[in-house]
Amino acid sequence: MSEKKWVTAWGNAISIAERKPENYGKNLTLRYPLIMQLDGDAVRFTLDNFCGSEAVTVTSVTVAKSCGGSDVQADTIKQVPFSGEKSVTIEKGGQVVSDAVDFDVKHGETIVLTMYFADFTELRSGVLITGQFSGGYFAVGDHTYSAQLPVDMSKKTGWYYFLCGADVLTSPQNRCVICYGDSITAQDWPDDLIKLNLEKGNGRTAFIRKAASGTRILRQYDNITYDSYGLKGENRFAHEMNVSGADTVIIQHGINDIIHPVGVDVNKFRPWSDLPTAEEMTDGLKYYLEYAKNTGMEVYFGTLLPIEGWRTYAEFRNDLRNEVNEWIRSENGSDGCIDFDKALCDSEDAAAFAEGFDSGDHLHPSKAAYRRMAETVPENLYK
Repeated sequence: MSEKKWVTAWGNAISIAERKPENYGKNLTLRYPLIMQLDGDAVRFTLDNFCGSEAVTVTSVTVAKSCGGSDVQADTIKQVPFSGEKSVTIEKGGQVVSDAVDFDVKHGETIVLTMYFADFTELRSGVLITGQFSGGYFAVGDHTYSAQLPVDMSKKTGWYYFLCGADVLTSPQNRCVICYGDSITAQDWPDDLIKLNLEKGNGRTAFIRKAASGTRILRQYDNITYDSYGLKGENRFAHEMNVSGADTVIIQHGINDIIHPVGVDVNKFRPWSDLPTAEEMTDGLKYYLEYAKNTGMEVYFGTLLPIEGWRTYAEFRNDLRNEVNEWIRSENGSDGCIDFDKALCDSEDAAAFAEGFDSGDHLHPSKAAYRRMAETVPENLYK
């Protein structure tokens, strides 16, 4: 058998956390359950301060088997070292990869990473994620070796800080697929796809999420009111494609470019000059395609979803969406189109979601619609 290789079995984007007065944490534990989609006999973790404005120091990191929720099996807790040391400093804009830790993982199993920050730490590099396998916990004090977090001093959180990847040492035939996008991909459908993969897949593929809410292909906000809407494509895509064992990316991105601009008379940070043409948007998608292809990856584009009823909806925005979608459907340089739009739109009014598929804001899908998106992904990607 060929030598084993590292493959990312769980992954997240790193983006810009929302500016708040309490952007610093101290004496803080973060605990994240991570669903594993591959078998392996060792693990390593990537911590990322890509969007930070100063260095951060992680005092201690451990990994353990999950007992459900925030609880871990005490006899499985292991220290995760960095260059042999318990503590590690991640420079502004930097990234660190832990040493390998001998730790058996199984397809469908949940492991738990726990990090402790003793001193004041800028919580700037982070991303908000939802879904059935997503969410973590924070607690006051050092609980890296605690089987349980104290009930009165811990809370759930959907924010992931610094943690962007969990790799397993696994069979050389195994690989991962990246789901790249904005808030729609930061929400449930990648987790629903993971569930399908665990139930129906061949155990050789992991789906990982690289998504950040509010992000656009062509623009980003350089002000503290909206900078948490993240980096534009050319500033984030290459960073997020640096994933061990990835050979495919599903790209569903661009709706924010269409819906954000409203004119400075309405919002001083959202000028009409930010509204792209269809050609500019497809040029941005071509950049994604070219970059991914040059790294040897297959590329699938997902069409943009219905927006009728959204608070900035206008016919010209829907026309732009349709132009981009037609390019995605007809573009022949990629490896396929995943027609999420067709799967979710109303048969009588293609600008709107079908009944039961609208979350209520007329932009984000419902839980049922997210499941439908996962089912729309070609089975050959995990079978």
